[in-house]
Amino acid sequence: MNLSRADHAARPTRVEIPRAYNAAHDLLARHDSRAGKAAFIDAASGATLSFGELRAQSHRFANALRAQGFGPESRVLVAMLDTPEWPVVFLGCILAGVVPIAANTLLTTRDFEFMLRDSRAQGLVVSQPLLGAFEPLLGHMPHLRTVVLAGVPDSEEKLSVARMVSGAPATEVIADTCCDDIAFWLYSSGSTGSPKGTVHLHSHLIQTAELYGRGVLGIQEGDTVYSAAKLFFAYGLGNALTFPLAVGATTVLLPSRPTPADVFRVLRTYKPSIFYGVPTLYAALLADPARPARAELGLRVCTSAGEALPAEIGRKWTAEYGCEILDGIGSTEMLHIFLSNRPGAVRYGTTGQPVPGYELRIVGDDGAACADGEIGELQIRGPSAALMYWNNRERTKTTFAGEWTRSGDKYTRDADGYYTYGGRSDDMLKVGGIYVSPFEVEASLMTHPAVLEAAVIGVADTDELLKPKAFVVLKAGQTATAEGLKAHVKSQLAPYKYPRWIEFVSELPKTATGKIQRFKLRNQQTPAGTAGA
Repeated sequence: MNLSRADHAARPTRVEIPRAYNAAHDLLARHDSRAGKAAFIDAASGATLSFGELRAQSHRFANALRAQGFGPESRVLVAMLDTPEWPVVFLGCILAGVVPIAANTLLTTRDFEFMLRDSRAQGLVVSQPLLGAFEPLLGHMPHLRTVVLAGVPDSEEKLSVARMVSGAPATEVIADTCCDDIAFWLYSSGSTGSPKGTVHLHSHLIQTAELYGRGVLGIQEGDTVYSAAKLFFAYGLGNALTFPLAVGATTVLLPSRPTPADVFRVLRTYKPSIFYGVPTLYAALLADPARPARAELGLRVCTSAGEALPAEIGRKWTAEYGCEILDGIGSTEMLHIFLSNRPGAVRYGTTGQPVPGYELRIVGDDGAACADGEIGELQIRGPSAALMYWNNRERTKTTFAGEWTRSGDKYTRDADGYYTYGGRSDDMLKVGGIYVSPFEVEASLMTHPAVLEAAVIGVADTDELLKPKAFVVLKAGQTATAEGLKAHVKSQLAPYKYPRWIEFVSELPKTATGKIQRFKLRNQQTPAGTAGA
């Protein structure tokens, strides 16, 4: 059933989905009038895939899966670079009732072994450049029986996506699924420890597309979009696949890592109207001496997620390129953004207001609701909450508390209903009996002209009292002293919040999706925390 609406200006707060429903069929069947229009463009090769070709190839891949013996609810690990074959495989799996599991392409052989064993995936679709990480595992995984190469022509001897698509019939395949059936998995990025298999339903894809994609972002058929966040990431999956397919927009895909030079090349060449980034990338783009002028780009709006956007970065980007960054927060568990700034109503330094269709609450350690201005844990109730963590009952019960999902993030809300990030629940510091948000200290450090990035953790001093310590990456060619940075923070925040120690580093540990892994910084510390003071 096609759930799209002609009036793209409408701002939905509720999406009714029929019981019998296949998400891939819905997204593919919307485009009869634009079959020849480019759905995906490969920025590396310049190749395009039209909406008509996408639909035909996805159904061919679904037929090929069935011919290979994949039945309903069987699982396939997808470790692919961002090329037009990615949506063909992902949607083809869902059409066939097979469950695709999107895998982070930057992980190690050990990580992939965990995912294959944990998921009991029977199939693996892997891009040729990534095959080396899987080769030590082939023949040793008890459930894996089919390996398919992506990014190779169908003339190759091995089974490939291209061969499966070219050799399968074009008959449309629509598995007999319902809105509450399991559609796909995403493994969490591991910013707080081991990845967890997060299980999502058919209804979740269109809920996020309607409520955030159209309802907040205002994506329309005439938009061209580019997401630096990759398709395997929940943020990137909505940005580059679900949202544009829901309305008929065109997506530019970049298979390689999004370096500032490559990002600016995409923005110059294809002039996307919507750009999706993360805070660390925006900082690097603004620091690039070769960055283009505003007139060279065609941006209408930008978004940021993954971590809270420092206000200084947002203000500088708007001043430089004349468009706002809509900072928001989402999660693998909720599939996409549930709290966001709005076009024309951005307040940098905040994460905005709830996305229509989602309810938020802030609760204290005692479980009671916090008053405005009080810091507590953010919890979410909404239609895209994951079903569970696979093979992890205890974490499932802790995170999914009835209708409410615990974010693990600390927030405050002001009288106008804007939410301000206060750090991860396990990152919050209590200094002298008072909570200190590491993000607040990081944001202060980021306003110093020499600072590119900063991360703050708690370290015990010689009296075993917890105090803030900052790890700072300086901009190329810039210098700063620890004492100068401490004074800078003291001039902006309450005195007890300044970092007692500052360590200058060349880079910060991050996940593949750009989140700073503060737990790694904590794990390498000694109690006195004197390094770099």
